[in-house]
Order: sequence, then structure tokens, then C-alpha cells
Amino acid sequence: MSRTTISEHGDALMRKTDGTTGPEETEGRAGAEGTEDTAEAEGTESTEDREDREGTEDAEGTEATGGGDDGPQGVLRRLPPLLALVVAAGAGVLLSVGAFLGVYVRPTSDDWCALWKARDMGPLGITSDFYRTQNGRVTNAFLTGLLYSDGMLGPKLLPAFLIVTLGVGLFLLAREVLRALRLPFPVVATATAVLVLEALLFLAGTRAYQVLLWAPSTISHTLPSVLGVWAVLSGVWAARSRRPWARSAAVGAAVLLGTAAGTLSEPFVAMSGLLAATACVLCLPRLRLAHDRFASTWCAAWCLGLVIGSVVLFVSPGARWRRSQQPPRPLSLAELGATLQDWARVWETIGSQWAYAGALAAGVLLGLVMALTGRTAPGAAGRLSRGTVLVIAVLPVPLIALGSLVTVYGLRGGYGAGGWTYARAWTSFLVPFLIALCGYGAWLGHRIGRRLGARSVLAAAAAGIAGVVAVAGTAALVPATRTLTTRTVERSVAWDRQDATIRAERAAGREAVPYRPLLIGGLAEPFFTTVYAKDWVAQCAARYYGVDRLRRS
Repeated sequence: MSRTTISEHGDALMRKTDGTTGPEETEGRAGAEGTEDTAEAEGTESTEDREDREGTEDAEGTEATGGGDDGPQGVLRRLPPLLALVVAAGAGVLLSVGAFLGVYVRPTSDDWCALWKARDMGPLGITSDFYRTQNGRVTNAFLTGLLYSDGMLGPKLLPAFLIVTLGVGLFLLAREVLRALRLPFPVVATATAVLVLEALLFLAGTRAYQVLLWAPSTISHTLPSVLGVWAVLSGVWAARSRRPWARSAAVGAAVLLGTAAGTLSEPFVAMSGLLAATACVLCLPRLRLAHDRFASTWCAAWCLGLVIGSVVLFVSPGARWRRSQQPPRPLSLAELGATLQDWARVWETIGSQWAYAGALAAGVLLGLVMALTGRTAPGAAGRLSRGTVLVIAVLPVPLIALGSLVTVYGLRGGYGAGGWTYARAWTSFLVPFLIALCGYGAWLGHRIGRRLGARSVLAAAAAGIAGVVAVAGTAALVPATRTLTTRTVERSVAWDRQDATIRAERAAGREAVPYRPLLIGGLAEPFFTTVYAKDWVAQCAARYYGVDRLRRS
């Protein structure tokens, strides 16, 4: 080897040892750095994001395996998930009972009319009937026609369908929110919060039968919330895809779904419209909560659909007929004061059921599990000022209050002074109310876990208190669920016996058959009024059985 070659190898070795680079190496490194900058600008995963993700995955794996820590810290990490599992089991059992009760659902009140209209008119015929003569809710009517097209099979399956679809939708939505905030996603704790929320929604109110088991009510007031959750999920998935055709399809679907919701339920229109309009403003790129205008565009499309549907409903002949049945009340100070009193009664009734604290406690458990299972990285909230974050955190309170006030005003205008007692219509604002309670609880639990994570005794005490409250809130639903089960099953047995008698009388050629009212859920039954000409329930029941009239037995 020549001296020149030895010298060149020596210089290269010195450059590597000193960390210096030659001109060609400097140019190559600059090109690589430019490539990395371009990749990061295009939205690829950065090294910091990858480390945060890997740290979160490692933490979740540590939680699943127990982390190999059998000391106080290991016990602390396992306590909140175990408590969440206990709460989830209790709430799951209650919801299973509610879903199974659908098998024992029998016709009452509006069921009688829906049954014979769906049988004789079909889905399109009943839709036309609702638009022309009933209330103008064409989406409501079409779904009613489909549901009752095979007799009572649809209403019997509907409770289980609502529980499953709402639960899965809320679970997936929670996952998307936690992913956006770059928080750990504990499966058991999240499922617990969802199950508790559903149990409270369906079983904690004053009209559990109407909210869960009575199809005319669930179509009008429970199904819209399911529709809203899945509509939001479709928008979130389209935003994540960043494909133009997917985003355009999501915006178009938002208009169509909003239009359908506008002819499905007026209280849901009021509540979802307020939430979507507020989100439209908050998601403007100028506020740095969203990267582009898609979120605002989607929310605006949903609001546009709601407006279109509301206009179709308002100008329909059926809606005009319904408004004529209840004289309009002028918006005076006295009427406004009476509406505020009704609104206060609604929230007094809700507040008196302390079982709703279970949603807050389930959220605290979720927050504790998130704080004790892994590292977190600042997400969208990390780019916002403290004032903006505070405004976003507080906004649910006035929005839910205003939405519930509009609902109460509509109930008073449609049903008179006692309209506020129609608790089935509360679902439209109870769903965001329970979600907000759970969210505030998760924030509180996360703060407690982050601050007291090293103090195992205090954090364990916080988890224990939250677990006790969540279990107590779930246990408080047991008596109401037992009563609901007993009354529903007993009525189904009595109804089947009476139905067999009526059909035997009809087969014998009698045109006036005996009927004994079987009351349930605060709903109207035949002979709810002494004037038969005004007894629409009895007339629909007679039409269903194919007889001239019912006579009280």
C-alpha cells in the first residue's frame, strides 16, 4: 500500500473519530434532513410522536401484565381497573335485563295505531299519512312503518338494538377523543364508563319503560341520539382519512342525516343544532383547535340538514293540524316565567336521582386509569391558550341548559302546562348531560392520578371512593329495574291471555269484543276517556283486531 493510500485512510479515520464530515457527507446529511422536514410537513409520524406512542403502548402492556411490580405501586395500578371491572359487570347485567325485556313488550297506546297502519298502508303509506294528517315527521313515520311491518317483532328487538348500537358508538367515539388528546386508551375503564352511562340513560329516569321499551318513544327520542353519535363518528373518520372523496361524501351524508333528524324529533334538533353550531365556530382554523376547515364544514352541513328537515316538518299539513289542537301561547313574561318554572322542575327531578353521580364516578375511574397506566403527550389542547381550554371545558353547561330550556318550552307549547312531565323527550339533552358528567369526572380523575401517582395511599383512596359511588349508583337502579321487569312480564302474560280471547270472539263473528285496559309506563290504553268518539286508542285497537268497537270488560 502506498503512502498516499495510507494517508487517505488515516484522514478518513480521523474525520470519523472527530465527528467532522467532508463536503460530500455534509451535502448528503443536508439532503436527508430536508427529506425528514418534508416528511414531517406532509403529516408523517415524527420521532417524538413515535416515542410517545411507543411509551403509551409499553405502559398499556405493563398494565396488562401487572408490570412485575408487586409493591404498593403495583397494587395501585391494578386497583382502578379492578374496580372498573366490577362496575362494568353490574351495569352490564342491568342492560342485559333491559334488552331481554324486549321479548315481553306488547302493544299499548300508539302501538295500536302503528300496527294497523303498517299492516294496511305499508311504510310509504304510513309516511304519507303522518305527513298529511298526523305531525309531519316523515322520517319518524317511515321508520315506524319498517319497524311494525312484521307485527311486534321489530319493537321486541329494538331495545337490544338501541343498547348495542349506542354503546358501540360511544365506545368508538371515546377512543377517537382519547386518541386526539394523545391519552392512553384503557379498554375496560372506557367500556365501564359507556355501560354506566347507558344504564343511567335507560333505567334511571322516571319513564324507563318509555325510554327503552316503547317503540314510538324510542324512535322519536332515543334513536336520534344513536344517529347523532354515529354521524359524528363518520365525520371524524372522514377527517382522519384526508381523502377528498371521503370528506365530500361525509359532508353530503351530514346534510342527508341532518335532514332526516329534522323530521324525526324536534327536541333533538334543538340540542344537536346548538352543539353543532358551537362546534362549527370552535373548529375554525383561526382558533387552532382544528388544522383545516373540514370540521367546521361538516358541522355547518349538519346544521343545514337540520334546517331543511325542520322546514319540511313545519310546513307539512300534519304539523299544521297538530298545532291547531293546542292554541299557541304568546311569548309573554308570564309564559316565560312559567317555562322557567317547568325547566327548574325538570332539573330538580333529575337532581333528586343521585344515581346520576355514577356517571361522574365512572369518569373518575377512567381518568385514574389513564393517569396511572402511561405517559401522555400534549395533543390539540397543548397548542391552545389556557383561556380557550377553560371556555371549551365550561361550554357544555350553558349549552345543555339552553337546549333543555328550549325542549321544555316546546313541550309546554305542544302539551300544555303538564308538558314538562313527558320525560321521554328529556333524552335529547340527557345524553350530552351524562357524557359531560363522565368527561368532567375523567378530567378530575386524571388530575388526581397525575398529582398523587407517587402517593399510593391517597390515589388508592380516591379510586376506592369513585368505585364505591359508581357501584352505589348502579345498585340504585336495581329496584327500578326489578319493578320494570315484574310489570312488563306480568302484563305480557295478561295481554297474551286477553289477545287469545279477543281473537276467539272475532272468529265467532262478534263485532264488539271485550277489552280490559292493561296499563304500563304511564301510557294511554283503550277507555282512557269516557267519550268513545274521542278514544283514539280504542279505535286503533279495534281497527287492529278488525272489529267495529271494543267494549270494556
